[in-house]
Amino acid sequence: QIFQAVVSCVGRDGTIYIIPKSLEIELNKLMTEIQSNFMCLGLLESYSWKKGDACVVRGSDTMWYRGKVVELGVGTLQVQYIDRGCIEMVPQCHLYPTTSYTDIPPFCIPCELYKTKPIGNIWQQDAVDCLQELLTNEEVEIHVQELPDNPWGKLSVNLYFGGMSLSSFMAYQKFCETEDCQDVLKVVRFVYIPVLPSYTLPPLPVPGDTLPVRVTHLVSPKEVYICFGPSKNLTKQPATEGDASCGSEVMSLDEALQWCNKSVESLPLLTHFQREMPCLVEYQDGLWYRAKLLSVEEFDPVKILVQFVDYGSFSVVPTGRLRHIPYHLLKYPVQAVRVLLTGFKPASYDKNVERIPYSPEWSVEALWAMMECIEGKQLSASILALSPEITISLYEDDENLVHMKLIEMGLADLDE
Repeated sequence: QIFQAVVSCVGRDGTIYIIPKSLEIELNKLMTEIQSNFMCLGLLESYSWKKGDACVVRGSDTMWYRGKVVELGVGTLQVQYIDRGCIEMVPQCHLYPTTSYTDIPPFCIPCELYKTKPIGNIWQQDAVDCLQELLTNEEVEIHVQELPDNPWGKLSVNLYFGGMSLSSFMAYQKFCETEDCQDVLKVVRFVYIPVLPSYTLPPLPVPGDTLPVRVTHLVSPKEVYICFGPSKNLTKQPATEGDASCGSEVMSLDEALQWCNKSVESLPLLTHFQREMPCLVEYQDGLWYRAKLLSVEEFDPVKILVQFVDYGSFSVVPTGRLRHIPYHLLKYPVQAVRVLLTGFKPASYDKNVERIPYSPEWSVEALWAMMECIEGKQLSASILALSPEITISLYEDDENLVHMKLIEMGLADLDE
């Protein structure tokens, strides 16, 4: 049997609770009736709860739901929402005993993945987190493989999201082993991951090394973002399985982004926002670039501050210009690295000079002067330290320190 369903909950043990789409109208009718019958309930006086008692429970959204007591506690009870599957600790004042509706079977169905064995024989917390973020409230396709031995057991299924086997995807992430393993490498590059992943840093030079660099963004005269050029002494990071490759063919980041831009409309828009969340952002040139979310800057309409990780620059954009990032684009290290320049400091403070709002120790004139020193120039960097901050001396192609021009103009002082 094959049917469409919505995942209502993923339990802490990895059980996937689904509500068949065909039952949604019937469930909505029941919920409306429950609200009508229980909306005027007063506070319940002392009641001796027992494990397995049927009840209605007031959720955090102030709606009443059918529930069942699964564990007793002091002042709180562990209750399962029987039409959703989720289990919560609930204060006793939010529960009401009832025998109404107990003749109606639960609308959600507990499921397990067919012939899928989690690593260590139980779903680990990071795997459960992945399942919850990936599936909760999402529509999926269910292929029933085996019925449970008893009516309250778990349905054994193959589950497909976005046309892809969940078992195969979890096996690719090394959360489990499965007999139903499709060729994940052919399709995983099309899948976005709502779990909060992170970008990786590029290989870093060794202190004492000098190498060509390109400045991609200027925050202040002392804080810049650079891209490293080739060096024999880059600290190599160990390659991991699946790193930005497809078989023997290695695609560059630029090629991967070009390919992604051709099919960007197939990627979902972001609907939830977390700090540092990787994403794709549409730039002013109409192309989409890798970025991460930083903060909500405006609320009506919502606009988000993002940083383009391959350039270091920032932008405030509406939510319509934010999309989920395909998984394979996370395998490429960020191209721009934040560094601090050494050897100089701001000139003496003059309150009559226009200052950089976010870095008031520097004048706006110093910022523009530094921009002229580096824009379109062939530069090199001498790496002084990698910790706690990456610190460099920045040179022009004639081997003169870039900041010397600011000192000559009286916009900076030497910092011994």
